[in-house]
Amino acid sequence: MNNEYAISVNNVGKTYRSRRGQENTVLEGLDFHVEPGRFVSIVGQSGSGKTTLLKTVSGLQEPTEGEILVHGRPIQEGIEDIAMVFQSPVLLPWRNNLDNVLLPLEFRGARTDEARAYAMELLEMVGLGGKAKNYSYELSGGMQQRVAICRALVSRPKLLLMDEPFGALDAMTRDSMNFEIQRIWQTTGCSVLFVTHSIPEAVWLGDRVVVVGDRPGRIIADIPIDLPRPRGKEHRYSADFSGYTSEIESHIGVVAGIS
Repeated sequence: MNNEYAISVNNVGKTYRSRRGQENTVLEGLDFHVEPGRFVSIVGQSGSGKTTLLKTVSGLQEPTEGEILVHGRPIQEGIEDIAMVFQSPVLLPWRNNLDNVLLPLEFRGARTDEARAYAMELLEMVGLGGKAKNYSYELSGGMQQRVAICRALVSRPKLLLMDEPFGALDAMTRDSMNFEIQRIWQTTGCSVLFVTHSIPEAVWLGDRVVVVGDRPGRIIADIPIDLPRPRGKEHRYSADFSGYTSEIESHIGVVAGIS
């Protein structure tokens, strides 16, 4: 097995069968790899199977065909160094923010003084150190999502999966969270697979942008993004940035039949 990659997706397909026996193929023939420590964005139209791909990579569901390796090991082995951030924060309202962050470690019986200190360090890193004892309903949507990101990171995962994590936020908060996740990623050094509907967001954050075509989802483009790090607002107005977004838009437009 190849340990060179953080993720290896090899000819992966996913088909669901309805109660009536009808088959619905969501993913077909997906092949791509993610190098350790890289940030890979995934874009595509609604219904193209992006979330299904992320759930399959995470091990929440098994592929119908093909193989997924995480750091050279089959995902079916129950690899623990993977964390996922969902579209909504999914915080428990009866637990304060610190206890929400520590929840994954409680499930593993690993809530130690060291873990608590690291959870506080993460909350400080995202600007919420002073709100560790607050509850989720006392926070804005952006703050809640920061807590969810801390919860994902508290187990020190090597692989972070993010499913449209900023889609429900207003434009200004989303912009702020883009800078936040870039900083967190560069600080932790983990590999990231990031699903988004926003092409500019995908380009600005990603080392690569993988474009998934219409259902059944298949990869129609894999575009390396050669922009300097760390990225600032000025990079969003560069000719290179505009070129990347236009290229990706053209791929999605061809699939949608609007080219």
